[in-house]
Amino acid sequence: MSLPKTAILLVNLGSPDQPTPAAVRRYLKEFLSDRRVVEGDGVMRLIWLTVLNAIILTFRPRKVAKLYASIWDQDSPLRLILNQQVAALQLALQQTIPDQDMQVFSAMTYGNPGLTARLEELTESGYSKILVLPLYPQYSATTTAPIYDQIARFQLKTRNFPDIRVVHDYHDHPLYIRALADSVKAFRAEHPESGKLVLSYHGIPQEYADKGDPYPEHCYRTSELLATELGLSDGQWQTTFQSRFGPKAWLQPYTDKTLEKLANSGTKQVEIICPAFSADCLETLEEIAVENRDVFMQAGGEQYQYIPALNADPGMIRLLVALVKQNSCGWVCQTCNSNEQNETENAS
Repeated sequence: MSLPKTAILLVNLGSPDQPTPAAVRRYLKEFLSDRRVVEGDGVMRLIWLTVLNAIILTFRPRKVAKLYASIWDQDSPLRLILNQQVAALQLALQQTIPDQDMQVFSAMTYGNPGLTARLEELTESGYSKILVLPLYPQYSATTTAPIYDQIARFQLKTRNFPDIRVVHDYHDHPLYIRALADSVKAFRAEHPESGKLVLSYHGIPQEYADKGDPYPEHCYRTSELLATELGLSDGQWQTTFQSRFGPKAWLQPYTDKTLEKLANSGTKQVEIICPAFSADCLETLEEIAVENRDVFMQAGGEQYQYIPALNADPGMIRLLVALVKQNSCGWVCQTCNSNEQNETENAS
């Protein structure tokens, strides 16, 4: 009996097609129009759309395009790294489960390659099983939930759709924590003069958390597990939140304010890692590695080092292989649960 055609879909947030104001405007319009990203109904929705179209999309794209241009290398880093992750995962799956018909693809929630278009393409190509793996370790209604929304809309308009599974989160997966810890250890081996470790996560509005979004709890859990894995004491690390936007309160403490405070209080060296980002992008390569470095150094800091995202590192790919095996059981094999349980236990 032939095996079903199975697709593994790695999904990240998105990126403009070019570092130009026009391309950035298209991307921001799609992204910031999502009700999951900026919540509000009725009058509040109308006010937001007016502000978005009349002010934000008029003035912000030119500034953001310049920031993208500063990190652009033939394509956006996020898309380049996503393609590298797809290729590395495909090779790893061929090596670990060579008898299975599993193909890996990329998709973006916003921009190209679009998630809905990819689902349509895979369905037309005869894939009857699709495992969607959002590249967000910590679940949030602002990031992971829009993927569920797009899948639901795709299913509503499709008469005969594939069996689709979605990986909800992996914020406390042992292989994820090990991969993060190994990246810190490897960085410190090359840079022996280590300082306080700041774990900076992308923020969300505080009111979203107050309504029940589990994202902050997931972030703090990741930080605690990573600190334990590294053997750090309480004073050697701190969790912060970056990338706030607009006048409302976001999750605190804020990364930039914390770095300023640390430098003002005498901390001369910091290392900063962004565990919520599976791939380096504008928020890590420009906001963290450049803007926040300036904040720390101008406040009196002396050494500021950014630890890159996991990207397509071997530890990240081992994690993705484990997630694929754990979440595709029953589709392609009957023994992966027990085998993967042993691998996870060995990582603990």
